[in-house]
Amino acid sequence: MAKRKEENFSSPKNAKRPRQEELEDFDKDGDEDECKGTTLTAAEVGIIESIHLKNFMCHSMLGPFKFGSNVNFVVGNNGSGKSAVLTALIVGLGGRAVATNRGSSLKGFVKDGQNSADISITLRNRGDDAFKASVYGNSILIQQHISIDGSRSYKLKSATGSVVSTRKEELIAILDHFNIQVDNPVSVLTQEMSKQFLQSKNEGDKYKFFMKATQLEQMKEDYSYIMETKERTKEQIHQGEERLTELKRQCVEKEERFQSIAGLSTMKTNLESLKHEMAWAVVNEIEKQLNAIRDNIKIGEDRAARLDRKMEEQQVRLNEAEQKYKDIQDKLEKISEETNARAPECMALKADVVAKKRAYNEAEVLYNRSLNEYKALKKDDEQLCKRIEDYFEIFMTISFCNKTKKISWLKERVKAFQNQENSVNQEIEQFQQAIEKDKEEHGKIKREELDVKHALSYNQRQLKELKDSKTDRLKRFGPNVPALLEAIDDAYRQGHFTYKPVGPLGACIHLRDPELALAIESCLKGLLQAYCCHNHADERVLQALMKRFYLPGTSRPPIIVSEFRNEIYDVRHRAAYHPDFPTVLTALEIDNAVVANSLIDMRGIETVLLIKNNSVARAVMQSQKPPKNCREAFTADGDQVFAGRYYSSENTRPKFLSRDVDSEISDLENEVENKTAQILNLQQHLSALEKDIKHNEELLKRCQLHYKELKMKIRKNISEIRELENIEEHQSVDIATLEDEAQENKSKMKMVEEHMEQQKENMEHLKSLKIEAENKYDAIKFKINQLSELADPLKDELNLADSEVDNQKRGKRHYEEKQKEHLDTLNKKKRELDMKEKELEEKMSQARQICPERIEVEKSASILDKEINRLRQKIQAEHASHGDREEIMRQYQEARETYLDLDSKVRTLKKFIKLLGEIMEHRFKTYQQFRRCLTLRCKLYFDNLLSQRAYCGKMNFDHKNETLSISVQPGEGNKAAFSDMRALSGGERSFSTVCFILSLWSIAESPFRCLDEFDVYMDMVNRRIAMDLILKMADSQRFRQFILLTPQSMSSLPSSKLIRILRMSDPERGQTTLPFRPVTQEEDDDQR
Repeated sequence: MAKRKEENFSSPKNAKRPRQEELEDFDKDGDEDECKGTTLTAAEVGIIESIHLKNFMCHSMLGPFKFGSNVNFVVGNNGSGKSAVLTALIVGLGGRAVATNRGSSLKGFVKDGQNSADISITLRNRGDDAFKASVYGNSILIQQHISIDGSRSYKLKSATGSVVSTRKEELIAILDHFNIQVDNPVSVLTQEMSKQFLQSKNEGDKYKFFMKATQLEQMKEDYSYIMETKERTKEQIHQGEERLTELKRQCVEKEERFQSIAGLSTMKTNLESLKHEMAWAVVNEIEKQLNAIRDNIKIGEDRAARLDRKMEEQQVRLNEAEQKYKDIQDKLEKISEETNARAPECMALKADVVAKKRAYNEAEVLYNRSLNEYKALKKDDEQLCKRIEDYFEIFMTISFCNKTKKISWLKERVKAFQNQENSVNQEIEQFQQAIEKDKEEHGKIKREELDVKHALSYNQRQLKELKDSKTDRLKRFGPNVPALLEAIDDAYRQGHFTYKPVGPLGACIHLRDPELALAIESCLKGLLQAYCCHNHADERVLQALMKRFYLPGTSRPPIIVSEFRNEIYDVRHRAAYHPDFPTVLTALEIDNAVVANSLIDMRGIETVLLIKNNSVARAVMQSQKPPKNCREAFTADGDQVFAGRYYSSENTRPKFLSRDVDSEISDLENEVENKTAQILNLQQHLSALEKDIKHNEELLKRCQLHYKELKMKIRKNISEIRELENIEEHQSVDIATLEDEAQENKSKMKMVEEHMEQQKENMEHLKSLKIEAENKYDAIKFKINQLSELADPLKDELNLADSEVDNQKRGKRHYEEKQKEHLDTLNKKKRELDMKEKELEEKMSQARQICPERIEVEKSASILDKEINRLRQKIQAEHASHGDREEIMRQYQEARETYLDLDSKVRTLKKFIKLLGEIMEHRFKTYQQFRRCLTLRCKLYFDNLLSQRAYCGKMNFDHKNETLSISVQPGEGNKAAFSDMRALSGGERSFSTVCFILSLWSIAESPFRCLDEFDVYMDMVNRRIAMDLILKMADSQRFRQFILLTPQSMSSLPSSKLIRILRMSDPERGQTTLPFRPVTQEEDDDQR
């Protein structure tokens, strides 16, 4: 906002001021009238056009007050709300609560019994200096809402009423633009501020007031902060110079080391060149591969066309072969019909031949049986004759003495053999017992191994499911569940289900207490994997979907068919209740009513209690009468408890409902490891047992063989003993008996021989009948064979035709498969071509990044790769001997850059300090000069204002001690000595204070001035003189707005369009002071 030059005050006029009628209508805006005069110049920006208050302080509604552009008097009795308007002006324009001297928190401004207060202030925004004129228009409406908790919010509106911003930063920008300072006593001077500074007897307070009003205090604080910053910067420069010395030494060391390995740069340059060539060599090779693939695709497309033609030719040959096969088949059918006509006669003759053959065979069997009997009798006759001869020989050769000795020796031998037999028999029993014991233990360990293997397999499957469930919890219920649910969603979207099936039920429930997971699983069992359908039609659709994911013979999840409802059953009348233990229903969080109703129907979960401790569960269910409606209970270990029975759970951990998956995986991994080690131990034990069994079986076989040999030897010796003992006694009897048997055997042989002759004759007769029947059968068979001979060539032709059809079909399938294989290969080549093209683009992009311009490369990528590797090895060898050049170079560059950076910063800071010192010296001189000018101007205006009443005054500024003393001489010129303001009367001191304020007004810039009860201690004469001074200044500064609060009626004011009087209504009965609440010491909430 442009500064405007101040006008000098004119000499006082002695003419009497006419009275002005009180303006009762506050809503009339006199701005238009003000602008009619050609000599009047109204303010354009920053002045207050109106104020409106709601529930502010002790007032339900104040305003709206519309102010004039120059002088405004707000008059009214004490308690009418004058100070509330001034306080609202400070708070509404962003001032803190403490600045109003009316409270320490914003919530104190909210009327008792109300939740919030509202302040609306309208600022003028016209002319060239307007703030965002295109956005706000001719006025800016600032609305502030204060809550009962002390928080406040802003709304900045345009002249049309639209909200432009709600940010406090925008309000600050507006105030800065208009140069409005609500905390500056020159802009707004409250009674408390006046008491603190102006009416204080302390000269230091007056000096502070002067410094604050002229903003010299802020400038002084800024200069002090700058000087502190300057001292800190000097300290930084000193530290930087010390650091520079060390950095320079390090930089020199790094540079010397870097110079020692400069020879590596040539090799690295060559390496970079080879890398460039390598990049484009890879591109060349991919381009060659692309050309080869394109050629192969072109050849493949030609071959595909040839295969299509061959397919058509093959189809023609197949049709011809099938037709030929049909013609031959028709001929064969005619011959087959003729053969079938002769078949009954042939079958009858064949049956006759079979019967005749059977009769002949039976006769031949009888003959052969008699022949065998004759041969056996003849053999017996020969043996009987030989035995008779043997008996005679033995009897003649053995003497009595030899027989006795041999019998004695044989008996001793038999006894020895029997002793060995007993010993061997005991060994056999021992080996059999050992083998039986080992086999029994082997079977037991084998069964144990099988059980452990089954448990291991189950644990491994469970471990895999748990690991899969970490990424997808649904896989706990089966590896196919996620795919099945996706298929159910697709089928539901396609309208195959009336209602979407719900499941698995275990995924739809949540535990309130994780420790009850095993108990709930033991209760629900297979229902956790079940699905719910609304009707049987939905069930059939779901069964069809399950067939796609579950193989035949494998178990599928159960399906529950029950009408879907939106509400859970009311089971309060039949639910179990115990004050300490929940039911399964209350232990679960079930969001879906269908799931809850299904579990209630299928398992009765409202009647099952969950009791963690086993002994407590027994006590509740068995030691006393079970709770009402309670059928059973489950423990935390999964045990099932009835009133008279107790069943232990086979499971040790939950499978579906556990939350700590990582812990379960760890436990299962330990179990798998333990069971694997257990199986290994069992297998080692089994192997040892098998070796023992095999060894004992071998020993047993040896003993049994030895036992058999002993048995045979014993039987043989006993037989010899018996023969020797009986040989003399029965010799004569045996020979006679044998001779009788021989004679009887010869008579049997004669009878059998006669019977054989009869059977032979019968057999020859039956043989002739058989031959006759065979001849008849052969005749009819010959005729049938003739027909078969005619059919055989046709059958061969039919076979050939059938073979030809098969060959043609195979040929067709061959070409089809070949075509399919070829098309697959061709498509694969095309996909490979697309991939190679993408790869080529990537490689070309990478090559351009490495080497922007393409270069011709004669070497292959493999040769270049070898050269790069050799060069890298050489560089690495150099690095090994001298160190990493890049690292050394990096360290050198970092050291050099650090040194140069710090050196630059130190130089810059020195220049800055030097320049800052010059600037501060110049600005401090300017500040002193500016302070001197303001002091002189203030003195001048003060003297000029005092002279309006023929007073003389003096203002002494002591800037060193920061004091301001004001001396005033009332009356005529030099007749009286200068007196301190403390010696003046109340009216004289008030008049002097007004002159001091007007002096500060003359030297400070602000679009409006607010003064609260400036004439409270003045008599009528001083009040009139002070009023003349204020009106005269206002007339000379029409670009500023003046708002004066006074309890006086102001009826003696002169009539002017520039003066507006706003009269406040009298306070309500009984209200003489504003009802401010006591506030505790707390931070001001509006500094946000």
